[in-house]
Order: sequence, then C-alpha cells, then structure tokens
Amino acid sequence: MKNFSHLVIAFLILLFWGCGNEDEKKLPKKTKITESVYASVTIQPDSLYQTYAIVAGILDKNLVEEGDIVEKGQPILQIINNTSKLSSENARLTYELAKENYNGSAAILKSIEDEIDAAVLKFTNDSINFFRQHNLWSKKIGSKADYDNKKLAFELSKNNLQVLKSKHDRTKKELSTQLQQAENMYRTSQIATEDFTVTSKIYGKVYALFKSPGEIVTTMEPLASVGRSNEFVIEMLVDEVDIVKIRTGQKVIISLDAYNSKAFEAKVDKIYPRKDERSQTFTIEAVFLNPPEVLYPGLAGEANIIIAEKLETLVIPKEYLMDGNQVLTEDGPIAVTVGLQSLDQVEITSGLDAETYILKPER
Repeated sequence: MKNFSHLVIAFLILLFWGCGNEDEKKLPKKTKITESVYASVTIQPDSLYQTYAIVAGILDKNLVEEGDIVEKGQPILQIINNTSKLSSENARLTYELAKENYNGSAAILKSIEDEIDAAVLKFTNDSINFFRQHNLWSKKIGSKADYDNKKLAFELSKNNLQVLKSKHDRTKKELSTQLQQAENMYRTSQIATEDFTVTSKIYGKVYALFKSPGEIVTTMEPLASVGRSNEFVIEMLVDEVDIVKIRTGQKVIISLDAYNSKAFEAKVDKIYPRKDERSQTFTIEAVFLNPPEVLYPGLAGEANIIIAEKLETLVIPKEYLMDGNQVLTEDGPIAVTVGLQSLDQVEITSGLDAETYILKPER
C-alpha cells in the first residue's frame, strides 16, 4: 500500500513536470528580424553656436530678445569700454594731425615748397648774372673779382636749391609714412571699437541671452546662443561598444517624449570621431526625413539605429539561446550559428531547422 502511494506521487510529479515543459517548448519560426542600436536623443537647432565677445567690458544693452529672428551680421549685443573709446579718439586726432601736416594749408611741405620757389628765383637771377659776367670776362671786359663773385653766387644758389629739393623729398616721405601709420592706428582702433558690437554669424533665431545690461563681459563667457530657426538635428549618444556598427545613411526610428512616443523616421548624417571619456559614448547626428511640425531645442527621446534587417529568416526567442551558440532540444543541447539579434529575438543561420522543438533552459 505504501509502495502504491509512492508511485502515485511520482506519477503526479512527472505529469506536472511534463505539462510545464510543454509550455516552455517552442518551434523556431521564420519571420522578420531587425537588429538595431539604442541611443538617447536630444533635439538641437542646426548650426547652433554660442557667441563670445572679442574684448572685455560691460554689457551696455541686448539689441535683440530671446526668440527673435536675426539676419547674418545683425548686431545682437553692445558692449562698452571707455578706455577703448579714448584710445580710438586719440588715434583719430593723431591721424587728423598727420593728414594736415601732409597736405593741409599749414603743412610743413608747403613752407619748404615756398622756400624752393624763392630759391628757384634766386638761382635763376644768379644764373643770368653769372653767364652775363662770364661772356664779358671772355671778352676781357670787367674785373676778375666781379666774375668770381657772380660765379660763387651762382654755385651757392644751385647748391641751396638742391638741398631744399632733397629736404622736400625726405620730409614728404617721412610725413607720408607718419600719415600711413596714423591711419593704420586709427583703423585698428575703429576695428577694436566695432568688436564691442557682437553680431550674428548666421541667419537664424536667438535661443538664449546669458547676460543682462550692466554685467561685466569677458572673452571667456558665452553671451548668447544662436541657431537655425527652422532646421533641427538629432543628437544621439551611442555607447562605445556599438559605435563600430554605425554608418552614415542608416535608418533611425525616433520617439520623442513630447509626442507621446510617436515614431519618426530619420537617417544618420554625421558621426563624431571623438569619444566622451566621462560617459564613454560617441555623438551621432541624424536628420528627420519628415520632421514634426513643432520642435524646440532640448526635446528628449530615444532612438533605434537600424543596423540590419531580414524579412524572412529563422528566429528563436533570445531567452532560448544558451552560452551564445547553443539551444536545448528534446535530444539534448546542440550547437547553432547565430546571425542578427534584436531586443528579444535572435537569428539562427545554421544548426537548427523549423521542425525541431527547442526547450527553454533553466536560468
């Protein structure tokens, strides 16, 4: 009687175990499988950049507001610096003085030219007197002293004229050089003054202003953030173990939190080669094929980058795979070759057919 009870209990255990195994027994099936790489998503305007001041000073005023559309070259911020203004004014005064000295009514050259005019008249007069005396002397008329005096006066006038002309040329060159230097300094000061106006480098939208009027501005701090107004890019962070699988042009499925996880299609457009050492990720950019109507910088979501797809292939649930290359059958474990892998399925390329049942291994 006791033996009979033991047999009944054993039978019930086997029956229960058998029913449990039936639930864990599956046939491989042929279906579509997609292998993808997960990435976190942040939406950013295209060509987004931060503006910096070339010079330090105090923010006088913001010439635009956040959300404004700006043209390329349009002023965004105005910085003031009294030291620079004074330097520019001094440079202007120096330039004006150099210009006046070179070609003004009271120019230094004008006085030398007046001296040259007088020297020319004297040289002409002394030349006439000398050659007249020379003719007389050749005819033995007049005295030797008169001849020598006229000759000396002629040579002195000639030398004086040459000295004044040389002085004129030298002074003109010096004044021209001084004028050019003063003009260069003035233009440099004007450029420096223009640097106090920060302008937009693109046609786009002002997304942020980081300073208020009256605050100190340095060359190390961003003043504004500007980007395209109607063109956005998808910034994705991909783990370093997956980066080698990514190629430009690959299809991307995007879901954004703001759109209740609605799926949008995109394609990989750019792969940045530098790894972020802190997060151990690479940055990937994608572009929408059919973007949502409204987008804002910073919208977050998730993405799956499609690595490969097969429409009709043999797959099994990933949880039925053992040690990466084995499955458990009713006849025991067998080796298989795997192909594509999705989140919950794996492709079997050889070692198993669609008619062989597989068992779920114990974990």
